[in-house]
Amino acid sequence: MLPKPNCRDTVTGRLGRDGLSVSGVMRALSENQIETFRRDGAIVVENAVTPEALGELRATFSGWVEESRAHDAPYGQICDGRPRFDIEDDHAPDHPSLRRVASPTDVSDIYASVAFDSAMTDMAADLLGPDVRFHHAKVNSKLPHTKTVVKWHQDFPFDPHSNDDTLTALLFLETVTEENGPLMIVPGSHRGPLLSHFQDGVFTGAVSQEHVARFEAEAVPCTGPAGAVCFMHSRVAHASTANNSASPRTLYIVTYAAADAAPLSPVAVPSPHQGRIVRGREPGRIRSMNFEIETPVIPKGASFFSQQAGKD
Repeated sequence: MLPKPNCRDTVTGRLGRDGLSVSGVMRALSENQIETFRRDGAIVVENAVTPEALGELRATFSGWVEESRAHDAPYGQICDGRPRFDIEDDHAPDHPSLRRVASPTDVSDIYASVAFDSAMTDMAADLLGPDVRFHHAKVNSKLPHTKTVVKWHQDFPFDPHSNDDTLTALLFLETVTEENGPLMIVPGSHRGPLLSHFQDGVFTGAVSQEHVARFEAEAVPCTGPAGAVCFMHSRVAHASTANNSASPRTLYIVTYAAADAAPLSPVAVPSPHQGRIVRGREPGRIRSMNFEIETPVIPKGASFFSQQAGKD
C-alpha cells in the first residue's frame, strides 16, 4: 500500500530514456483513431491494460465493495479531509452501492501503476503529447440494480485549464453494455461552446434543461469489453443512466492534461500526485487559449454526485 497522502507533497514522474515515452517513438494509436478522436471527441480502444493488471484492479475494487458493507455513510479520507469512499442512498449491507472511490492512486499500487505507466498512458500521450501530466483519478461504479445516474455535463467546467488539451480516460473494469448504464456522449460537442453548470447562482454540476433534449437525441453509448478504455475530450457533453441490469459497470477514470495546460482552479479530487509528468518532460511554459468560464465549486461532501442531486 502507498503511504497516507499529503496534498502538499511533491511527486515527480517516471520518464523513459531521454524523457521519451517508454514506448519510444512508436505510437499506441493509429492515425485513424487519432483523427476520430479529434472529430468526435471520443474513441473506445481495447486492450488498454494487461489482463494481469485488469485482474488486480478488479480484485482491489471488490475488496473495497466488501469493506463498504460495514458503512452507512461516506467514509475514509483523502488528503483534504473529505471522504474517499462515497455510497449511494440505496446502499445496504446486503445491497452495496459504492459509487465513488476518490484518488485510488493514493492507496493502491496497481491503480497508481495503471494511471502513470501503462498502455493507457501511452494512448493518452498520442492524443495530448508528447508531454503529459496526471491531473486526478477516481473510480465510478454502478453495481447491479443501483440507482446512480450522472446528469448531462462537460468535464472542463469542473477542471478548467489554460488550454483545453485535457481528456478523461475511462477504463472499463467490466464489460460495458447498453443495459448497465453506459457513458452516453454527444459526438462533436467538444467543438461547441462551454456551457454553464450553474442554475440560479448555484453550481449544480449539470447543464440546464434546455440542452438536454438535443443531447439525448444525438447521444451514442460508449460500450466495450473489460480492459477497453474510452478517451473523452474534456469538453464533450456526456451523461449516464442507472444500472438496472444484473451486471456491474465500474470505470477507472483518469484525467490527463497536456503538460503546458495550467490548471485554473483547485482540483475537486486532490492527490499528492497531481501535476506529475507521466510522459515526456516538463515543458517550462504555459500555453493559453481565449475563453471565459464560471469558477467551479468544490463539493463539500464526498463527490459531485451530491452537487448534481442538489444535496451539497
